[in-house]
Formats: sequence, C-alpha cells, structure tokens
Amino acid sequence: MKTNTKQKVILLTGASSGIGYDTAEALAKQGHKVYAAARRVERMEPLRQYGAEPLSMDVTDEQSMVQGVQAILDREGRIDILINNAGYGYFGAVENVPIDDARNQLEVNIFGLARLCQLVLPTMRKQHSGRIINISSVAGKTVFYYGGWYHVSKYAVEALSDALRMEVKPFGIDVVIIEPGAIKTNWGIIAADHLKETSEGTAYADTGTMMAQNLRNMYESSSLSEPSVVRKAICRAVNARRPRVRYRIGRLATSIVFFHWLLPSRWWDGFLRIMGKRKLMLK
Repeated sequence: MKTNTKQKVILLTGASSGIGYDTAEALAKQGHKVYAAARRVERMEPLRQYGAEPLSMDVTDEQSMVQGVQAILDREGRIDILINNAGYGYFGAVENVPIDDARNQLEVNIFGLARLCQLVLPTMRKQHSGRIINISSVAGKTVFYYGGWYHVSKYAVEALSDALRMEVKPFGIDVVIIEPGAIKTNWGIIAADHLKETSEGTAYADTGTMMAQNLRNMYESSSLSEPSVVRKAICRAVNARRPRVRYRIGRLATSIVFFHWLLPSRWWDGFLRIMGKRKLMLK
C-alpha cells in the first residue's frame, strides 16, 4: 500500500484517553497537525509537547462542534481528515436501560459522528480532497447478549459510513471504517459495570450479572489484543494514498463476524445464552 507522508490537518475526537490519546500522539509525531478534541481539555495538555493542539469539544453539543470546526478552519484554512473516535459502550437489557441513557448512547456514537461529518464536508468538497475515518466495531456486524443499544449505534455507524462513502466519492473524499475486535481497554469494564447496574433486582438479574462478570473477566485477562493495533490501523488509514474501505483488526475480529454470518440465528442465540449461565475462566 502506497503512503502519503505530506502533513495533514486532522480533527480527532475522543482524544482525552485511551486509543484516541495514543493515536493523537502518534499522528503528531509523524508530523501531522492534530487537533485533539474532547470535553476534558486538561487531560490532553501533555499532547502539546508533540505538536498536537487540544480542542474543547462535546459531540453531544451543537454549538461546541460548530465552534470547534470553525476554530480549525480559521487557523488552518482546511481540514484534511476527520477521525470520529468518540464513543462508549452501555450494556444492559433493552427493557432495563433507561431510554435517556439509550438516547445518549446514540447521541455520542452516531449523531455526534454524523454531525461532524456534515460540518467538515463543505470544506472537503471545496478542496476536492479529504478523508473521514469512523471508528466502528465488530459490534456493527454481530450482536452479543445484552448489548442491544450499543449494537444499534455501531450498526448505524456501518450503514451511515457505507452510504456516505458512495455519496462523497465523486468529490475526492474517502470514507474509512475501523472495525476493532476484542481490544484490552477500559471499554469492557465500563460496559460490564453498566450491565450489572441495570440488571440488579430485575427479571434479567441472573444472566445479566453473570454476563457482566464474564465481560469483566475477559477485559481483565491477557487474551485480548493491545490497543496499539487500533492506533496502527488508524495511522495506516490516515497515511495511505488509497486506504482500504474497512480495517477489521484485533483478536477474534474476523472469526466472530464469520461465525455470526455462518451460524443459524438460533444457534448463535443459544451459544450466547450458554455464556450467560456459565462463568468464563480466562487468564
């Protein structure tokens, strides 16, 4: 794959911690002008030493997004790449998750992403170049026990990205999807805590509590891929002259999607129900 090392102006959301922070640091070290966006600006201050610029932005707030994008345009005159990395996982039975929490999940994971696409596209069309990189997940291709609202958001990211890719290609704009599998981050711990909280004292208490413990065991084990695989995939998507449409990465990513496609729905459902009744032992 050919690469293009020319400096690019990049807007990266969800940059205050984890994969977002590491990616902002890596891209800045490569010589790109990175605007690292998140609500907690103070957490991103150390990125300045690498040349990145912390930017206050809340992807659930219209004014915050408009002002953030305009601030970059006023300073740089262009935005070459948007990396929609902000997002989180909220697990729980569809019946149990408060609808306001479900809405917030969609606001962060899909509507904020979509709005930022709308805000950067006029400039990208004018310059007849640009790239939008959306962080999705294998959760946009499969469905796991008690992940309903999270899967809704990631399936939506997949569909929106596919539609957008076709729409903007004539304007010289690429749309890339990153689909991580099982990655060792705090994401799983947070999702497990939400699942346990929403399951306690309900009709779903037994299986919900067991699934929460299994999820925690998995994300506390050494069996998952390191976050660096996601950072590297994003950097490849940024620097490639002709990026792939999808980067499916991380342990179990390809096999999970394959078996979800291969198995009859009732078999897949039954397998996950068994997981909800048995303790998962990992090292």
